[in-house]
Amino acid sequence: MLASNGRSIDVNSQKKSLTSRSELKRDKSSSGSSELRFQTPTMARGLKKHLKRLNAPTIWGLDKLGGAFAPKPSSGPHKSRECLPLVLIIRNKLKYALTYREVIAILMQRHIQVDGKVRTDKTYPAGFMDVVSIPKTNECFRLLYDTKGRFRLHSIKDEEAKFKLCKVRTISFGQKGIPYLNTYDGRPIRYPDPLIKPNDTIKLDLEENKVVEFIKFDVGNVVMVTGGRNRGRVGVIKNREKHKGSFETIHIQDATGHEFATRLGNVFTLGKGTKPWVSLPKGKGIKLTIIEEARKRLAAQ
Repeated sequence: MLASNGRSIDVNSQKKSLTSRSELKRDKSSSGSSELRFQTPTMARGLKKHLKRLNAPTIWGLDKLGGAFAPKPSSGPHKSRECLPLVLIIRNKLKYALTYREVIAILMQRHIQVDGKVRTDKTYPAGFMDVVSIPKTNECFRLLYDTKGRFRLHSIKDEEAKFKLCKVRTISFGQKGIPYLNTYDGRPIRYPDPLIKPNDTIKLDLEENKVVEFIKFDVGNVVMVTGGRNRGRVGVIKNREKHKGSFETIHIQDATGHEFATRLGNVFTLGKGTKPWVSLPKGKGIKLTIIEEARKRLAAQ
């Protein structure tokens, strides 16, 4: 067969290439007649690189009418639903920038540090207990939760910014039988104290990356809830309920005497006894009712 430009076309070769690139599928209708249909193969599209604003975590505290999209966190030490990107810390929380472009300019000048390391990724995922420091302004903040479960930047002193508390996830053995522990933010620490067990909390020196001290997960220690409907509340462990084949329940009592319960995975130990090792934000983790909040506002006026 000749084409319009004078070149010869092999019809049989075109049919073979067409069937090789697509799958031939035969369907039979109810009348008994058969039809030939070509089904093109679908290819993987990879990870989504965007995030709709309405689908963003509520702990970020974003307004609904602030745009169609929200910054999608990069891969990092914290889960995407349990972190706060640096762009939201600088622009929305600290108000040091008005636009996305200004945030990039601040980060490219290497002004922002997270846990003592300079971070230039605008969507770097900072999480619970992370220390955000700005040497240019001599400010240090620790990411904590308020009693409504939202992220709060709590201002701390330079002495407190030198360490952070990390919850121990697992303890395992590496090559040549070397023991190491994994923390909630993905830190592997080799040769830990044999007394440290999962769910305990370690006090980590950020400069030397060494364990200074640790807290056992025992009844009577002060804790903060990091998940569930009681996220942000602080209290003392009163009882542990073990259920075979199900979640372990922890009963906690706050400073006002109110008791509540949550799962073991949602509890983060803050200190020994009733004294936490880190300073707490305004309210000290005590959740107020709607009536108590209204009375407090009226008293402040």
